[in-house]
Amino acid sequence: MVFANIGYLFLLILLIPYIIWYIMKRKNNEATLQISDARVYAHTPKSYKNYLLHVPFALRIIALTLIVFVLARPQTTDNWQNSEIEGIDIMLAIDVSTSMLAEDLQPNRLEAAKEVAAEFINGRPNDNIGITLFAGESFTQCPLTVDHTVLLNLIKDVRCGLIEDGTAVGMGIANAITRLKDSKAKSKVIILLTDGTNNRGEISPLMAADMAKAFGIRVYTIGVGTNGTAPYPYPVGGTVQYINIPVEIDEKTLTQIAGTTEGNYFRATSNSKLKEVYEEIDKLEKTKLNVKQYSKRQEEYQWFALAAFLCVLLEVLLRNSVLKKIP
Repeated sequence: MVFANIGYLFLLILLIPYIIWYIMKRKNNEATLQISDARVYAHTPKSYKNYLLHVPFALRIIALTLIVFVLARPQTTDNWQNSEIEGIDIMLAIDVSTSMLAEDLQPNRLEAAKEVAAEFINGRPNDNIGITLFAGESFTQCPLTVDHTVLLNLIKDVRCGLIEDGTAVGMGIANAITRLKDSKAKSKVIILLTDGTNNRGEISPLMAADMAKAFGIRVYTIGVGTNGTAPYPYPVGGTVQYINIPVEIDEKTLTQIAGTTEGNYFRATSNSKLKEVYEEIDKLEKTKLNVKQYSKRQEEYQWFALAAFLCVLLEVLLRNSVLKKIP
């Protein structure tokens, strides 16, 4: 806790002469009732009021101290704090073409990919992670961040139909590269999830792989989908009918992309298979990242003010009840 107006704390020095004055006053006071001999009262038991005699003064000192604290404005710490953590920089490149709605993975390919990606993010709290989405073109859903709460909320919003349909694998990789190329991390990774073959975009997948290699970025590719055919929901009128569509994954190109960048290719035919890529990423060398953390300033005077008010109230009650003086 810090004080915004710390100079007001010097007012506490004024309490010292006030306490000295109170002590001297008590010594110089004469008895209200004077008698010739007080020995007869020597063994008279003391009343509880004797023990409360100085309580009002103590309450007043406490109240004045708390009022000074209120004037000094106590606050919680408010600063930028630099810290170093261990982690790597990762961009998740997720295919959001309409074919990702196929239900050979449950509940469908896209939702399965989102679920496993969320688990991956939760398991790597120290990593800089971002999201790139691609279909017929590509865009960044979230840049690199260690604020994984925001990242997870953005993953929930990922859905098919956000951009023009198609599968621009090369554009997805290129977009992720732009977010990683200036990174100072020793380990930079792209995890690419797709269920098709490249059919759109100005940049070919292999050209994008060469770009990634030039910037020292590893690309892990995941082909999502079972072998053969997969059920696909097709809207007809006001209903949905399922048709079986062939699963066409360009495994050769995805393997070449991973090989060019010293990554690995994985074929995910089920939800559990998607998690295999994370075991490989966990083996990557970690690097130190500088992170700035911000703590918000909050005024904390309310409790001091309330305590001061209660002290004053208790003092008034004591002076006007059990410790009331007879004029």
